[in-house]
Amino acid sequence: MQRRSGASERKALRDDEPAAPPAEAASSTRSMWRLRAFAPARRVLRARGRSTQAGFTAEKIPRGLFRAHPILISDGPAHDRQRREVARFFAPAVIADRYGEQIVQAAQSIVDEAVVTGRCRLDEAALHFTVDVTSQVVGLTESDTDSMAARLVSFFRQPPVDLAAENWGRTKRQWMQAAVNGIVPLLRFFAHDVRPAIRAHRREHRGDVISHLLDSGHSTGDILVECLTYGTAGMVTTREFIAMACWHLLENDELRSEYLAADQPRRLSILEEIIRVEPVVGHLYRRATSAIDIGDGHSTTSAGDEHDHATIPAGDLIDVCVREANVDPDVYGANAEAVCPHRSGTAPAAGLSFGDGAHACPGMPLALFETDVLLHRLLACEPRLLTEPTIEWDDLIEGYRIRTIDLGFVVPARPARASHEPRTPRVARATSPSEEANP
Repeated sequence: MQRRSGASERKALRDDEPAAPPAEAASSTRSMWRLRAFAPARRVLRARGRSTQAGFTAEKIPRGLFRAHPILISDGPAHDRQRREVARFFAPAVIADRYGEQIVQAAQSIVDEAVVTGRCRLDEAALHFTVDVTSQVVGLTESDTDSMAARLVSFFRQPPVDLAAENWGRTKRQWMQAAVNGIVPLLRFFAHDVRPAIRAHRREHRGDVISHLLDSGHSTGDILVECLTYGTAGMVTTREFIAMACWHLLENDELRSEYLAADQPRRLSILEEIIRVEPVVGHLYRRATSAIDIGDGHSTTSAGDEHDHATIPAGDLIDVCVREANVDPDVYGANAEAVCPHRSGTAPAAGLSFGDGAHACPGMPLALFETDVLLHRLLACEPRLLTEPTIEWDDLIEGYRIRTIDLGFVVPARPARASHEPRTPRVARATSPSEEANP
């Protein structure tokens, strides 16, 4: 796996992410594997029945806590059934026909305000936009979306975590802090957003995700966790993608021109190429429940011996390094780290950015659709980047956070009054004491 023969156009780069080898047992006990090549990474994600979800703190959540285990952290036939039932709410045709007009209106209001005021902090606008959009699809429509956005963001204020380290790299004090930082926002999210929505849906069936969960017999606790899943995955991470895609398009004049002139399918393919190069979630974790053959390839064990075939034994933790697998030159070419809108091949256009196999993200069509609706309108107004955005890293989702991405716009000038146009005299009128105090 030869790397970086072409120039990298990535903006989110981490010094602590080695590019090689393509597959390795990351410890002397062979209890953890890191997969950086595309083929073995996708093979693991597609190994149905041979692995379980190990990311997003899944292994710390008691199995008997929920009547129906949350879709993000469940596996097996029950999970597959949940995915099939929920996928229809995120199908491209459903999104366009049922929610398309609302999404357009939400995007246009952001653009209109930006043009009038002359500036826009995109990372903040994108957060409120994605919360507005996804809350409609899920059914969280009984509370103020701006306040909901703040509550969702608060879930990410967590101590550092390292799934490869003993006890996840946390002290007892940090675990206590993590519990407090998780439970308090969860209770607020339930009280202000989820409970009012459940009550409204019990009075009136609305044909959205919450209605489906009620029809399926999910308990209040089950629905709370599902709403949290869609809230953090569907809203917060899409916010980062919108900011990153805009950043790339603003700094690449040729790509931006092509994007603005293209029809929607072509625009979506450009966005897929950007998120392949800049995946929001950089690592996916699985736990092998039985041996998984990761196929032929150049693999290296922790001891340094190289071989052409590798099998991950049952019980081992697997780190699918999405950021590295997505720029595998054997799959995406020598310039894999560059954004190339005309890239050919049979590999997924977005790489593994939306996962693959049983846990592939059902919200991919919605994320691409809403990103395109906002960016196509925003970029048509010819914004300029006012400040260099900052990049932070989130340990919980193993992804980047883009902040202070400030855009400037040319404010339309007011029409000048013609010199011959008479000035309309002001007419004095009586005022009351209250009017004088409050002009």
